[in-house]
Amino acid sequence: MPRLFALLLTLALLLPVTAAQASYITRTLNKPVPGGVAVVDLGPAASAPSARFDGKPVLVVNEQGNWLAIVGIPLTQKPGNAVLTQGGRSIAFSVGNKKYPEQHITLKNKRQVNPEPDDLKRIDRELAEQVKAYRSFSPALPSNLILDKPVNGPLSSKFGVRRFFNGEERNPHAGLDFAVPAGTPIKTPANGKVILVGDYFFNGRTVFVDHGQGFISMFCHMSKIDVKPGQTLRRGEVVGRVGSTGRATGPHMHWNVSLNDARVDPAIFIGAFQP
Repeated sequence: MPRLFALLLTLALLLPVTAAQASYITRTLNKPVPGGVAVVDLGPAASAPSARFDGKPVLVVNEQGNWLAIVGIPLTQKPGNAVLTQGGRSIAFSVGNKKYPEQHITLKNKRQVNPEPDDLKRIDRELAEQVKAYRSFSPALPSNLILDKPVNGPLSSKFGVRRFFNGEERNPHAGLDFAVPAGTPIKTPANGKVILVGDYFFNGRTVFVDHGQGFISMFCHMSKIDVKPGQTLRRGEVVGRVGSTGRATGPHMHWNVSLNDARVDPAIFIGAFQP
C-alpha cells in the first residue's frame, strides 16, 4: 500500500509538468477538422525538415528544439486518417468531423448567381491567377502564427458556411466576414509580401499577402487598395479599405487564410475557433 501511494504521488507531481511542457502551438492551432489545421510533430533535427500534404509543401516551424508541421486541411477532406510525408516516411494524423451551417443570400444581380458566357471566361482567367497565388511557397518563416484581426468588428459570416444564392447552392464560404463600415482600414495580420492585386468578378478589389511558407491572407470586396504587387509589409500596415465590390450585399471585410493551398478557418489564428 505505501508503494502504491508513493507511485500515485509521483504521477500526480509529474502531471502538471507534462501539461506545462505541451506545445503551445499545438494547444493553440491544432484543430484537425475539414477546413481546420493539424499540428503534426516531426521530432528534433539539426535543420528544418521538409514535409508535404497532398503533394504540396507545408509550413514547418521550430518550437523549443522540436519541429512541427502546420498543415492546412481542405474543406473537402473526409474525416478519418490523413497522411503527411516527410523525408521518405509517412506520418498519419486523424481528421475529425465538423458540420457547418447554411446561409441563404438574395442577390439582385442574377449574373452573380448564373454568370453569362463572357463572365465565365473572365472568371476562369481570374481563378487561374488566384490559384497560382494560393500555391505560392516562399522560404521565409511567418513573423507570427497567432494573427491580429485585420479589422476590429463583429463577425457577420463564419468560415465554412454552405451558401445558397437565390436558392442555388454555391461554394462554401472560404473566409470570415467582419461587419464594419465602408472605408475602414484593413491591416495585415503579420509581416508579408503582396503577391497579387486585382479587381475580380466575384471578389471585387482583392489583395493577396504571402506571410511565408504557404501561409497566405486574402482580402476582398475592398473599396480601395493601398498596396502594390511586390510590396513588403510590416504587421499592422494598411492594405486597403473595406467596401462592397464584387459579389457582396453590403460593406464588410472578407478575409481568407490559406495553408498549403487549403483554405482554412481564420478564426483558429485569432482565438475565435468554435468546434
